[in-house]
Amino acid sequence: MATKKKTATKKKSSTARTKEKPVILVVNDDGVTAPGIRNLVEAVKDLGTIVVVAPDKPQSGMGHAITIGHPLRLLKVDSFEGIEAYACTGTPVDCVKLAVDKVLHRKPDLCISGINHGANHSINVIYSGTMSAAVEAAIENIPSAGFSLLDHSIEADFTGARKYAREVVQKMLNTRLDKHTVLNVNIPNLPPDHIKGIRICKQAYAKYEEDFIERQDPHGRHYYWLTGEFVNFDKAKDTDVWALNHGYVSVVPVQFDLTHYELKAKLEKQWS
Repeated sequence: MATKKKTATKKKSSTARTKEKPVILVVNDDGVTAPGIRNLVEAVKDLGTIVVVAPDKPQSGMGHAITIGHPLRLLKVDSFEGIEAYACTGTPVDCVKLAVDKVLHRKPDLCISGINHGANHSINVIYSGTMSAAVEAAIENIPSAGFSLLDHSIEADFTGARKYAREVVQKMLNTRLDKHTVLNVNIPNLPPDHIKGIRICKQAYAKYEEDFIERQDPHGRHYYWLTGEFVNFDKAKDTDVWALNHGYVSVVPVQFDLTHYELKAKLEKQWS
């Protein structure tokens, strides 16, 4: 009888665990007060237990930077009704690290980053704080996704972005994903009924043709202002740039292993 009782208790415990809501960490690079992160939280708040840890100020273009040599601070904020949230003085990557170690004291089931104000397609993924936060989560064995809307305006309409961010998160929660999964999701700046759906893509080969405008400050000292034009060299129809230009949400699976395996094999033969 004792054995049966123990088995029944074990089954009950297992069932209880399966009914627990997934823990979803939400981060970004535009700052904890940005409209994009508010819209992302709104899109997924009923899909799990949401915890927000985001920079206390904009951190765009920070890439995978981490804070070394300066203290980091976390301030609890009431920016999201009924949701635990913190402002962090560090970078987007710092936010992920602190969230896991000092806020959650565990790895969340999913990490989502954004919604970024502006595109993170193609080469932008290298510079993006939004995507670096997602990549950091994947390094920590947490499946993740970064979301970006192709509109830099602080007054951008996030209706379509909310719809597709929610759809992607639902698909991720319902799929047995590799623990190192990172998805780069970009959403065109279109009304929801004009977006044609989701395309799984590759990263386009494109870059900025950059220039530095030289100016003088009121004291006669020179300074430089980075500018440039985005140029797409990749005309294939399976890229993120093509999908976005044709009204689709682009989803690019990315990875943090930067090894060029084809070249590795070639050099092993040539240099042996």
